[in-house]
Amino acid sequence: MLKSVFNVGGMTTISRIFGLMRDVVIARMFGAGLGVDVFIVAFRIPNFLRRLFAEGGFSQAFVPILAEYKEQRSEGDVKALVDQTAASLGLILFAISVLGVIASPILISVFAPGFIDNSDKHALASDLLKITFPYILFISLTAFAGSILNTYKQFSVPAFTPVLLNFSLIACALWLSPQMETPVTALAWGVFIAGIAQLLFQLPFLIKIRMLPKPGLNRDREGVMRILKLMLPILFAVSIVQINLLIDTLIASFLTTGSISWLYFSDRLVEFPLGVFGIALATVVLPTLSEKYAQGSPEAFSHTLDWALRWVFLIALPAAVGLAVLASPLLTTLFQYDKFSPNDVMMASQSLIAYSLGLPAFVLIKILSSAFFSRQDTRTPVKIAAIAMLANIVFNLALVGPLAHAGLALATSLSACLQAYLLFRLLKKEKVYHASSGWWRFFLKVLVSISTMGGVIVYGVAHSSLWFDWELWQRIIQLALWISVGIGIYFVVIYTFGIRFHDMTAPRSQV
Repeated sequence: MLKSVFNVGGMTTISRIFGLMRDVVIARMFGAGLGVDVFIVAFRIPNFLRRLFAEGGFSQAFVPILAEYKEQRSEGDVKALVDQTAASLGLILFAISVLGVIASPILISVFAPGFIDNSDKHALASDLLKITFPYILFISLTAFAGSILNTYKQFSVPAFTPVLLNFSLIACALWLSPQMETPVTALAWGVFIAGIAQLLFQLPFLIKIRMLPKPGLNRDREGVMRILKLMLPILFAVSIVQINLLIDTLIASFLTTGSISWLYFSDRLVEFPLGVFGIALATVVLPTLSEKYAQGSPEAFSHTLDWALRWVFLIALPAAVGLAVLASPLLTTLFQYDKFSPNDVMMASQSLIAYSLGLPAFVLIKILSSAFFSRQDTRTPVKIAAIAMLANIVFNLALVGPLAHAGLALATSLSACLQAYLLFRLLKKEKVYHASSGWWRFFLKVLVSISTMGGVIVYGVAHSSLWFDWELWQRIIQLALWISVGIGIYFVVIYTFGIRFHDMTAPRSQV
């Protein structure tokens, strides 16, 4: 099972590296100003819907049903479910895409009301949204294909697919933007092109496992209705972090120009470990938990969940501390060139530190939500998600005044921590999860290792002003040095405490 996590993580690492390259190109060519602010809003709306419909609601509802069909029914029944789902999902998404293009000015007013008073900003955002909105159709069908492949344990292809988005955006930024009257429009076309490319890329692999959909509306309506019944509440529950990010964008549209960009670039750095590890782990865990539930194996279900939680603390906690203590060096090395100023680095580092505090909670939400959705329980996560969203709004209002954009990031982290805690508490209360022995000793060892790592980096890393003066090669060498030092110290201390990774390769009652 750990091999599958590493396979997905490896493919996702490639995607995230190219994602960082994409952001470096965007930062250097466009800076952190009006153009990038507008593009981020125009991309975040369909991207939010993508995570809501595709990675969020749809995948979490579709995979448990598909896993049940695969375990308990014939291949013909599985194919009928896939065909009916493809037709239903395609029609719904096509209608949503058409409405989104038509209503783009209204959507910009709703999701970025701070743009209303600036007619040029609002008009540009509306134009870009008309181009980016169809992305929801293509990328949701891509996620549908990826869900099928994941259920059949073909994890690498869906994990690699996002690389194509980064390729497209980099290419359009470098070669298309200089040809356009409004250069940032090239980024919108990059999103549109990537949606088509990502969908086409997965089709040969569906053919290979004989699961290429032949859309039909009279194949398995009962199965699709079950998916939709599960999906509607999951739409809200699993995507609460994305809803909170949209709320952040909405409020940030009223703040100083550049605030949306600062939040974006800091969020992108948090997304790197979240994608490489968190999403990889959740991608592998959901089909496994669904399989154990379908087999009627509650003990194996709990052991799988316990195994995943230990890996969250072993990897996500040190990653969060590393991001926080190296916030300014990371942003300086990656983005502080040409139009991205030292002030942009300082502002973005504030929100990066705030977001990093929530990284373990972001990963935990994905794992703990999977424990509910794999058992086809959607009501509980919905209630918890509603509480978390209300808490986020309260935190936003309380923190945006004294901390500006960093307050919005901190509010997102705090609400994620609350959501993760409530999910965990209910899994314990319902006796779905039984912690294996040695958890407190394990957690204390990890905590001491992280503290040692963080203390050495804080003491040794140079002040931000020196990083601003250094050449690119000096920045890269210093950043690589301190990342290596941090990782080395952490793993040496962990090893000294007796934690062995080879003992955690698969779920078991004790680690």
